[in-house]
Amino acid sequence: MNVGFLLGLGVGLALFGWYWLRLNLKLRRIVQQLRPDLLSLPFSSTSRLTQAIAAYQQAHRHLEQDLQDLQYLIQVAPIGFLQVDEDNQLLSCNPKACELLSLQNYQATTPRLLLELVRSYELDALVEETRQAQKPCQSEWLFHPVNANFTKLSQQQSRPLRGYGFPLAEGCIAIFLESREETVKLAQQRDRWISDVAHELKTPLTSIRLVAETLQSQVDSSGREWIGRLLQETIRLSNLVQDLLDLNQLQSHSTARLTCKLIDLVPLIHSAWLSLEPLARVKQVQLDYIGPDQLVTQGDEAWLYRAFINLFDNSIKYSPPHQKIQVRLQLQSAVESAPIPEIQLDFIDAGPGFPDSALPFVFERFYRADPSRTRHGIAGFDPKSREPSSFNDFATATSSRQSGNSTGLGLAIVKHIVEAHRGQVSASNHPETGGAWLQIRLPQSQIDQES
Repeated sequence: MNVGFLLGLGVGLALFGWYWLRLNLKLRRIVQQLRPDLLSLPFSSTSRLTQAIAAYQQAHRHLEQDLQDLQYLIQVAPIGFLQVDEDNQLLSCNPKACELLSLQNYQATTPRLLLELVRSYELDALVEETRQAQKPCQSEWLFHPVNANFTKLSQQQSRPLRGYGFPLAEGCIAIFLESREETVKLAQQRDRWISDVAHELKTPLTSIRLVAETLQSQVDSSGREWIGRLLQETIRLSNLVQDLLDLNQLQSHSTARLTCKLIDLVPLIHSAWLSLEPLARVKQVQLDYIGPDQLVTQGDEAWLYRAFINLFDNSIKYSPPHQKIQVRLQLQSAVESAPIPEIQLDFIDAGPGFPDSALPFVFERFYRADPSRTRHGIAGFDPKSREPSSFNDFATATSSRQSGNSTGLGLAIVKHIVEAHRGQVSASNHPETGGAWLQIRLPQSQIDQES
């Protein structure tokens, strides 16, 4: 009986030791997952587990506090925030976003489709673009609030918004919204101030020019040189004033300002080149046109002529002698991404090109990439004339002009002219010539005439 008792005790101790070993291994794995640094301490497994659980609970409390702080910051943030799930159901929306999107009595407890709550195609498009691209996206639009109570429709004010989309896990999308009302108001005030100053300067500059032209033939040779310099500077300032007025005219209801008709772009391009040929002849720069013999579209002939003049002027100025300026014209067929056929027009020169840091800003007014990129005043151009014959005296005016300080308005005017025609313009450096590459894309469709 003693032998049996000892044998049973030995088996029991062996089972207990095996169970204790398995328990220690499990506790070790748990401690390793929670706090690996505790494994090096000379404590028992239970002590290590107790310390790991305490540390885990403390970390959990910190995470909860951080989450509460984050939720509080989102609620009081001066920028709108909203989040949608993979089905475009609105999961959360802070008070600022409700204010910007005119959401009233929003309840986060019941998810609803974003388009049911906010009738904004642009916001929905930003969500889809971010989801497909799986990278941050940005968009700007004019938001028009919708109110079910028709008596309050007149009280709803449209507001310009800028949205930033960020992809999250499980198909969710986060959108940050900011109002651009103050920015737009400041830009309008700036443009109005510039326009008022330009209008006030136009009359005295014209008077000074008339006086200088009268005196030029009445003074001796020693004084005629000074009168000539005065006349040149007056013409340069007059051109700057006219450029500012043109920009203001394009920015104010630009599409409604257009006088659109059927025009052939090919002779218009060659006409613009012939107007600047005296300048090109001095540097022995030639035009290399590649494209069809005819391409008819809807557009404003005078304003498109102005855009081509500015582009040719820019290319001639920075092209080295004995080089060619390439102009490529082609019609792009309609595709799924661009359902309307597009006209693509490329101006390529062999000059120094644009600095990489300047590319995002070349179409901004008054921006100059470097002091050597000077712009000459364009004399003899009147976009209000609307007749191509009024440009015939342009060559005489440009052939005698002198280099002046760049106003930084040439490409800005091009940008507004192209956008007024519902098109896009971009700037880059051509990989073959290394010079500037300005590309214009215009939809080949009739432009709606807005009142």
